[in-house]
Amino acid sequence: MVCAGSTDRATSGSPPELDLSRPYELDPQVALRHEPFGALAYHYGNRRLNFLRSAELVRLVETLGQHPSASMAMEAAEIGPERAGSFEEALRSLLSSEVIRAR
Repeated sequence: MVCAGSTDRATSGSPPELDLSRPYELDPQVALRHEPFGALAYHYGNRRLNFLRSAELVRLVETLGQHPSASMAMEAAEIGPERAGSFEEALRSLLSSEVIRAR
């Protein structure tokens, strides 16, 4: 199981929606520290600490900005359809925590 502990905010205060057809990237205010379990992601702007509990998720987050869409990044990371749902949920959580953002 994959677990993750946009700067665009809707005016209603609701979290941004993840759209796998859009490009995303690691927020430049986030530092990743690799750990045996995956990585710690610290956001210097909002001071949140998130845990990325999978090395595969860390690689996906680190390479998001190199692909024209999140789904293409998942494909390049060889995340199969049987596991795509858990990675999508992790990306949704990371977007809500502002670890990743839409490009």
